[in-house]
Order: sequence, then C-alpha cells, then structure tokens
Amino acid sequence: MFKQEIKIQYLYHSGFRVETKKNIFIFDYFQGNIYLGDKNTFVFSSHGHPDHFNLKIFEWQNQKPDIKYILSDDISSKQNNKNVFIMPPYREIEIGDVRIKTFGSTDLGVSFLIKCPGINLFHAGDLNWWYWWKDIPEEISKAEVLFKEEIAKIKGEHVDIAFFPVDPRLEQYYCVGADYFIQEIAPKILIPMHFEDKFDASKQYAEKMKGSSTKVIEITRREQEIALF
Repeated sequence: MFKQEIKIQYLYHSGFRVETKKNIFIFDYFQGNIYLGDKNTFVFSSHGHPDHFNLKIFEWQNQKPDIKYILSDDISSKQNNKNVFIMPPYREIEIGDVRIKTFGSTDLGVSFLIKCPGINLFHAGDLNWWYWWKDIPEEISKAEVLFKEEIAKIKGEHVDIAFFPVDPRLEQYYCVGADYFIQEIAPKILIPMHFEDKFDASKQYAEKMKGSSTKVIEITRREQEIALF
C-alpha cells in the first residue's frame, strides 16, 4: 500500500505518534507515554483546548533541540524560538522535505495536511460535523453547512491516512462527519479519534465500514501500535 513502513501509535483521545522512514510526527499530544526517537521530529497542536494541547510538549526540546513545533494561531505560546511555527488556517510552509498545509476547523484552530515523501497525512483536530441533536434546527443546519464548506476546500487533496473524530457523545450521529469525509476525500485509511477511552465507538465504526474502499482501523487500547506497509 505504501512505499515505506508507517508506524502509528495511539496515545490518547486525538493524540498519535507517526513514524516514517525519516520523520516522526506527533499530533495533539494530551496524555500518554511518548518515545521521541532519533529522527526529525515534528509536533503538531491543532488548537488550545486542553484535550488537544499540553505545555509538556515544550519540555521535549531539552532532549531534542532540533524538534519542530507547528501550532495553531489560537495557542498563546511564550516560545519565541525558531523551531516554533504558528499557523492560521489556509497557510502552507515547507520544512526540509515536509510540506505542511493548514485548513480550518468547525470548532477552534486548524486541521493539518502533511505531505512528505511517500505519504500524505491528514489530522482533523476538531474539524467535524458536530451534529448535536438537541440543538435548535437552525444550529443543526449551520453545523452541517460549515462542515461541508470546509470539506469542499480539502477536496482534491490526496490523503493516504486520515485521523478523524468519531465521537460517541453525538450518539446516533457519531460518525456522520467521518462518513462524509470518506465520501468526499476518499483516504486510503481512516483512523478514528476523539473518543477518549470509549473504544466501542472505534470498533462500531470499523465494523460499519468493512465494505468501504477506505480501510478503517479499530483502536482498542491506549498506546496501541499499528504498522502499515
């Protein structure tokens, strides 16, 4: 499926560690044990909500001075080092052989598209179709429009692996955003997130999508490791 082995570790909630041949990408670290390794390391925080951002990430530069931080522009950081990159939506930067493009969110912050040799990754952050069934009809319609408008901006981008919310708090609508993302973007692989320890949501969605051309990975535990080839 890929020209290189991709190692993915589920940290917690929306947090993942992704290791490619040359790089390590850490997304939305909140909790969990982390192994930094000796490769080029990029740390992404999609927004400042405490379940997506932890100041502890800045301690890692004591161990790896060349680590790179890519933060949404809603995050107030006192880090003024050259290794910190603040990105609003719809910006693009290139660091070595890694190209990073931001899109918007339907909550706070940004979503990330990362392009590097042999693999394209998308981390949605809090970009989702937030279908809160108890909202008034106008708010439900507004949430749908905002989400579909944002997905239209991403359409046309090639995505190999997507990390996307499958949130059981939405009850029967827990996967409407992921369904629409797969329909419009067609990633090769989708990895559910944003469910804390409610792993049944991941299992339910993986079973639902068994016949899909997009492979949905089931997350069953913290620090689960997934190897993709």
